[in-house]
Amino acid sequence: MTFDLLLDLALSALLIGGGIFAFVGSYGLLRLPRPMQRLHAPTKATTIGVGSALVVSALDLAGQGLVSWQEALITLFLLLTAPISALVLAKTLILRGEADPDLPASGTGKPWATLASERPDP
Repeated sequence: MTFDLLLDLALSALLIGGGIFAFVGSYGLLRLPRPMQRLHAPTKATTIGVGSALVVSALDLAGQGLVSWQEALITLFLLLTAPISALVLAKTLILRGEADPDLPASGTGKPWATLASERPDP
């Protein structure tokens, strides 16, 4: 087999795997019962599903001898912003009292920082 065929097969497998992640994340958004669970599913689907599509696009262009900075920058932006936006949404759910009622302890002996009523000492 030639290198081009192997590259095409590897990129196809990566694209199919990313599509499966995106599908499962979309399904989880519709079917999971609690808001925190519904937040988790599409965050992972976006990061892995769309990220793999961007990586496939960049690698396909690299196989042709071209460099695509757009895909690299979009992937970097996606990997940086998806977890931060999920964190902000999760904190909002906790503050509004819509989070899981069985929220585990913080492990520090204090309430979660989001729920702490006093400001920490500087």
